[in-house]
Amino acid sequence: MRTSFVLLSAAAVLCLAVPAWAQPAPGRAARDPNATPPVQGQNVNGMHVYIRSGLKSHGEGAHDYPQFLSDWSKVLTDHGAVVDGSFHAPSADELAHTDVLVIYKGDAGYMTPAEKAALEAYVKRGGGIVSIHDALCGPDPEYFASLVGGAKHHTERNSAAGPLTYTVTDPASPITAGLNGFTFNDEAFYLMTWSKNPEAHILATVTIPAGRAPAAGQGPNAQPAGTPSHAGEVVPQIWTYEHTLPGGTPARAFVYMQGHTYENFANPKIEAMLLRGIAWAAKKPVDELAAYQPPPEPAGRGGRGARGGAAGR
Repeated sequence: MRTSFVLLSAAAVLCLAVPAWAQPAPGRAARDPNATPPVQGQNVNGMHVYIRSGLKSHGEGAHDYPQFLSDWSKVLTDHGAVVDGSFHAPSADELAHTDVLVIYKGDAGYMTPAEKAALEAYVKRGGGIVSIHDALCGPDPEYFASLVGGAKHHTERNSAAGPLTYTVTDPASPITAGLNGFTFNDEAFYLMTWSKNPEAHILATVTIPAGRAPAAGQGPNAQPAGTPSHAGEVVPQIWTYEHTLPGGTPARAFVYMQGHTYENFANPKIEAMLLRGIAWAAKKPVDELAAYQPPPEPAGRGGRGARGGAAGR
C-alpha cells in the first residue's frame, strides 16, 4: 500500500509540474490554472497582439492580407507575443485583453458605428494601433488621422510604385535603426490628411518615384489624364503618433505606409522595424519582440525548429 501511495504521488507531481516557459515572470500574476492551455512554447507573459486582416485584393504578390495573418501570427509568437486575429473588426471583448492592434487590411477606415465605438473605447484606455499600407484609407481621413496621425481618402488616386529609398528623419529612434538609405521596390502614398494637434512624429520619408509610364489618355501612375505628377516630392512614410482621446488615457500608434508588395515583409530590415514598432505602440520595451530569446526546450522534448523564410512560411 505504501509503495502504491508513493508511485501515485510521483505521478501527481509530474502532472502538476509547470514547464519553465509557462512560469510567470517575476512580478507578474500566476497563470489561471483553469484557463485554456497555451500553445507549446508560447510566452504566456508576452504582449497581446491582435491582427486585423481582410480578404486579398490586387494581383499576385500584392495586398496579401490573409497571408500576413498566417505568417505574422507565427512571427510574433516566435518573438514572444500572444497572438489573436481575424478577418473582422475586433469586438470590444476581443480588444479587452489586447495591448496592440495590428491592422493590415485595405480601407480599414470604413467602420460601422459599433466597430468605431469599440475601437474608440480601446484607444481611450491606452490601447495601441499599428497601421500598415492602405489600412488608413477610408471615407473620413480626418477621423482616422485622429487615431493614427495621418490618413488618406479612399476616392483619391494617390500612390506611386517603384524604387523607394528611406531617409530616416529621426536618427535617435530605435524603431527605424538601419533603414537610412535602404532601397527596395514598393508603393508610396503622397496625398495625406495629417493630424494637427498633436502632430505625427515622422521617422522616415521617401522621394516619390515617377512610377509607371502613362498609357494613352492617362496621366502619371495610370491616373486620369491631366492629373499632376507628384514625382520628386518628399513625403513621410513611417511615423509614430502619441495622443489622448477626450476622456481617455495616452495612446500610441505606429504607421508603416509600405506593404503593397508582400514579399518585402520577409526582408530582415522590414521585419525588425515592424517588430520594434509593434512593441513601441504596445508601450513595451522597443526591443521586446525583436530581441526576444525563447527559453531552451525542456530535456527530452523535441525542438520546435527554426522558422524558415518567406517561401517556407
